[in-house]
Amino acid sequence: MAIDVTTKDTTALSDAELAEMADLCVDRDPKFDIGFLSKEREAWVLVTQAREGNKLRGYAYCTLERIGGTPAMLIGVMLVDRNTKSDATLKAILADQYRRALLAFPDEDVLLGSRLATPDGFRAFLGLEDVVPRIGYKPTGEDRAWGRRLAKRFGSEKTLDEKTFVMTAAETPVGGLDYVAAKSVVPEGASAHFKGVKTAKGDRLVVFGWAMAEALASGKLPK
Repeated sequence: MAIDVTTKDTTALSDAELAEMADLCVDRDPKFDIGFLSKEREAWVLVTQAREGNKLRGYAYCTLERIGGTPAMLIGVMLVDRNTKSDATLKAILADQYRRALLAFPDEDVLLGSRLATPDGFRAFLGLEDVVPRIGYKPTGEDRAWGRRLAKRFGSEKTLDEKTFVMTAAETPVGGLDYVAAKSVVPEGASAHFKGVKTAKGDRLVVFGWAMAEALASGKLPK
C-alpha cells in the first residue's frame, strides 16, 4: 500500500492525532509523549503526517523560514515508524516538504537543517550539496556560524560543540530526526559522527545541507 502524506498547520492538530503520534514510540526511545508533542507544536508551524491506509507511519514538525535572509527548511521533530516501510515513509515526508519549499522559495537554494538521533538520519540529506558535518571535511567559520544559528533555533545554542556539531541536553525527551533504515545502507562515514554521542541522554547531531534551486525545480529530491 502506498504512503500518503498530508501537511497542515500545527495548530490544527487534534488531541487524538497527538495521541496517535505519541503511540509510535510509546515503548521505545525517544519516547515523544503527548506532553512533549504538545509543547513542540507551539515551536513549529507545520506538521506533516505519513499514512499507510489508516495507519500513521511517521510525522514531522517543520517550518519554512528565512534565517538572516537565507531560505531554510527546518525539521524540528521527525519520527518514522521502524518497520519495512521506513525508507518509503522518510522519502514521502521529505518529498512533500521539498515541494512546499519550492513554492515558498522559487528559484532559490534552500538550507535543510535538523538534529539527528541516529546515523541513518543522514539519509535525509542525500542529494544535497555541502552537507555539514561530513567525513574528510574541515568545517569553515561560516559552517560553524550556521551550526550556531541552527542550535539557537533549536533552543540550545550554548550547548553546541562547534568542532563536532553535537548538542547536549539537560533533560529528555529532546526533539530531532528519529529514523532507522529498513533496508538501505547507512551513508558512508555517518556512524563516525556519533562516536561518544549519548542519544538516549539527549545528545543530537546538528546537520545541514543545501537543496539547490535546480534540484528543487526538477522534483528529484529526495534521492
